[in-house]
Amino acid sequence: MNANTSKIIRGVTRGLLGLIARLDVVGWENLPADGSGCVLAANHIGRLDAFLVYALLDRPDIIIMVAEKYRKYALTRFMVRLVDGIFVDRYNADFGAVRETLRRLKKGGFLAMTPEGTRSSSGNLIAGKPGGIYLAWKAGVPILPVAVTGSEDTIVEQRLKHFRRLEIRIVAGKPFHLPAAAAVTDRDEAMRQATDEVMCRIAALLPAERRGVYADHPRLAEILKA
Repeated sequence: MNANTSKIIRGVTRGLLGLIARLDVVGWENLPADGSGCVLAANHIGRLDAFLVYALLDRPDIIIMVAEKYRKYALTRFMVRLVDGIFVDRYNADFGAVRETLRRLKKGGFLAMTPEGTRSSSGNLIAGKPGGIYLAWKAGVPILPVAVTGSEDTIVEQRLKHFRRLEIRIVAGKPFHLPAAAAVTDRDEAMRQATDEVMCRIAALLPAERRGVYADHPRLAEILKA
């Protein structure tokens, strides 16, 4: 993306969010330096989540993957082109999208993704999917777990309808690496374990009542204890 375009998008996004929300951001010092490839993995609770990426990240190399189903809307196509996003087919092997994302990650790009693959209607964690996690594993870049609360669609609608500002909290954990791809003999099992690891690290950053299907996961208990 053009650096000037990126600055304009970030400025507009921050201005709009500043009008409707107060952001409480914790752990943002854990973000890798500019030019370092990284995958930000966050829970997904509302339509505002994508805007938070551009409001909080001061980088021109953000990679956004958008579900193929939104390609049919002219406005979405325009916005995806504007931010140099990548449409991806979530239900079939989309090798073109995978190759392009890996290329950008290895060049130092910053991929923002939601392992759940869709918004959680309850606001609680739902089961993660390995797609975006596979990209971090294959590219050998760190994963930054991030937890978001307060941007749930129902809360946004209720508060804005009554002219009340949103209270959104974003918590970033410590970046971590998955085992090297070369050391893995069973890829399917490695991806299952990697997905649980990422989701439990996100769960550890969330309030207890928001941990959803990972609330009783043994790996979450280990992380919280540590």
